[in-house]
Amino acid sequence: MSFKELTVDQLAKKVVNQDNLFLLDVRNEDAFEDWKVESDSFEHLNKPYFDLMDGVEPIQDQIPEDQDVAVICAKGGSSQFVAEQLVDAGFDNIYSVTGGMKAWSEHLEPVKIGDLEGNGELYQFVRLGKGCLSYMVISDGEAAVIDATRMADTFINFAEEKGAKIKYALDTHLHADHISGGRTIAEKTGATYYLPPKDAEEVQFDYEPIEDGNEIQVGSSKIDVQALYSPGHTIGSTSFIVDEKYLMSGDILFVQSIGRPDLAGKAEDWVGDLRTTLYERYKELSDELIVLPAHFSFKEELNDDGSVQEKLGVLFDENDGLQVEDENEFRKMVTENLPPQPNSHEKIRFTNMGKETPDEEEQREMEIGPNRCAVR
Repeated sequence: MSFKELTVDQLAKKVVNQDNLFLLDVRNEDAFEDWKVESDSFEHLNKPYFDLMDGVEPIQDQIPEDQDVAVICAKGGSSQFVAEQLVDAGFDNIYSVTGGMKAWSEHLEPVKIGDLEGNGELYQFVRLGKGCLSYMVISDGEAAVIDATRMADTFINFAEEKGAKIKYALDTHLHADHISGGRTIAEKTGATYYLPPKDAEEVQFDYEPIEDGNEIQVGSSKIDVQALYSPGHTIGSTSFIVDEKYLMSGDILFVQSIGRPDLAGKAEDWVGDLRTTLYERYKELSDELIVLPAHFSFKEELNDDGSVQEKLGVLFDENDGLQVEDENEFRKMVTENLPPQPNSHEKIRFTNMGKETPDEEEQREMEIGPNRCAVR
């Protein structure tokens, strides 16, 4: 008997369904502490691969015999070696996570958010391993993709499965923690790529500007993607209101935090814009709007169906970042004691500007690790 393979798609289903799993992570301790597969239903054990090269005796008494055990590493090779040793030691139901954390980082889990006016549908693509959230609006054979990750084919194939052609690709802002797939989707499908012009002053490619008040209609039904200028995370950050029901807030507002203003080195310059967006512009919107952010940072932000969403009124009552009345206290909160900046964030920004063109393997390496777009 040998170990079995567990795909990242199967692993994602276990996270969303809150299935029990014992996860043995054989990466180095610092890599594990920085970034791991998050789930309240998982039990974790971290033991570096190099400590197990001569056998699994050091951890044998810590491995359960009555539940599934999955071994994960960086790329999928070391986990197979350790999984085989566990089988040889007499353990059953041993799995190796195919592709390791690299594959986990790239997996997108589509979740239907709801129906829109007419025959429209709205989907959220949850990148569980990275915390990125992308969206697709579908109506009458047309689709718009918002804040797509670099796995462009996932979105293209999904639209095809739904009988839709991608007509628009939009980014709420110039991303710094992951490589955008918007431009690639546009090149492959003939879609129009939209970017806020204030974030695009240094881009090296053609794009269509999306500005405050612009509206984009998807399909023949009345589904409008309405732009709302909302600077603060970047100077060009632009939110989108879809079907007068959903607020795609980009990296300005999250379910449990708010966006950080420092990823382009402009924290002091942009903190005022961030406060104005959150405490004035968003305050003018309906409390019933459902906030759909571009990222999440905590597993607690996932709902039971695997989605990340909450009403704007609830966030104004419960999100700590929206409770700071004193302007100086707010400025201090969003400019001091911030978490580390995302890995390779400057190189990612240049890639999204078209100034650098790393190959696929380089892009994977640049994105390794959790997102760090939130203040906390």
